[in-house]
Amino acid sequence: MEILWLHHVCGSCGEIRLLRDRLESDNLLHRGVRRVDGGCSVKRQPLAWNGSFFASDMGFYRRLFSRPFSYNPLNLFFLYHGEGGFKVCLRAFGADQFDEQDPKESKAKSSYFNWLYFAISIGILTTRLITNYVQENLSWALGYAIPCLSMMLALFLFLLGIKTYRFSTGGEGRQGRKHDNPFVRIGRVFVAAAINRRQTPSDTCLLLPTESSKKFRFLDRAVISCDSSEVEEAKAVLSLVPIWLCSLVFGIVYAQSPTFFTKQGSTMDRSISSTLLVPAATLQCFISLAILVFIPIYDRVFVPIARSITRKPAGITTLQRISTGIFLSIISMVIAALVEMKRLKTARDHGLVDSPNATVPMSVCWLIPQYILFGVSDVFTMVGLQEFFYGQVPPELRSMGLALYLSIIGIGNFLSSFMVSVIEEATSQSGQVSWFSNNLNQAHLDYFYWLLACLSSLAFIFIVYFAKSYVYNSPK
Repeated sequence: MEILWLHHVCGSCGEIRLLRDRLESDNLLHRGVRRVDGGCSVKRQPLAWNGSFFASDMGFYRRLFSRPFSYNPLNLFFLYHGEGGFKVCLRAFGADQFDEQDPKESKAKSSYFNWLYFAISIGILTTRLITNYVQENLSWALGYAIPCLSMMLALFLFLLGIKTYRFSTGGEGRQGRKHDNPFVRIGRVFVAAAINRRQTPSDTCLLLPTESSKKFRFLDRAVISCDSSEVEEAKAVLSLVPIWLCSLVFGIVYAQSPTFFTKQGSTMDRSISSTLLVPAATLQCFISLAILVFIPIYDRVFVPIARSITRKPAGITTLQRISTGIFLSIISMVIAALVEMKRLKTARDHGLVDSPNATVPMSVCWLIPQYILFGVSDVFTMVGLQEFFYGQVPPELRSMGLALYLSIIGIGNFLSSFMVSVIEEATSQSGQVSWFSNNLNQAHLDYFYWLLACLSSLAFIFIVYFAKSYVYNSPK
């Protein structure tokens, strides 16, 4: 179940508000606030609940008390549980339709993850361009009816093919193993290794002489009471932990596009004509557009060329793909920092440092490159993480592996909020202006972007290091 506490920005005035769930975060234009005369009016009934919750105003965390009102908690209950199961199981079930032993289907499986993300991006872009407009200008009821009818249609189409689907029971991962439950198998190895920690068994040579057998040698002691294949399986699962930890940095970077990127845009010149003003949140459409444009190029041009060189079904390994995406996210953060430095200089040159509500005479189009590059990095990293965590866990745990992928985004958002809180506290001491001051012309988002670029560089170095020694469960 993916429940994220995210900080989002009003597309008109840039005011940050808290959105309770990921569905609302995808809407971008915050719920419960409508535009009046180009600004933001008083809230309608906001999404809240009895009690209190935490919100952030540019990193300054304070406790707010919402006034109680009547709502149905079953709506949120079904939404969270439905989305939590749907997001994980959909990807795993779709990938299970391909036979890894068939060379053609093995190639098609890699393309499946590409086109699945392509389809998801179409849905996100449609929501941002159509559903948001319907909700803000026509009717909230109609705005909710559209995704409701869409899900009903999706369910109908899914059920049409139920007799043709392949159902994987994970039996291919249980051959030669004493226990059917993968948690039991893996847990048994760690327990046995702990019990035999003071012994040096002479029969550890039974382990397969693969490169992976040289890693995590403390688990070799478990071979006394466990099969060598079970020990190797436990080592393979443990090898995922460093990759997962390095990927958390990308999760932190991922949280910036719907928050501070949008806050930047809200202070800049967003006018296309004398009467048309582009909401800052609309710029996130460039991420989806970049994904929609680049995925066909990647799948139909880049992969065949790379495949002819490397002889790998997917062209490059999944870890090479992930590390490439992280590298592109570093460049995106560097560009974001440079653009913010230019925006601050423009504000100083025009005497707007003490005017937080003034529009900085710098076109919002300066932000487009960082959005586009961010979208391209998503094609490499997000899709690569899906394929990696699906393929490198025991067959029975593939849904769990994809849950690990989703946890990178969820925990990354939490870590981003934590970093903002800590930096806000540290940089506002002794009367100094915080990096996240409400007056963005006095703040230093550029420092924060440089910090993220440095953290991403460290993550890139570590993931390249781990990738060199990583042994895949199956050829990639």
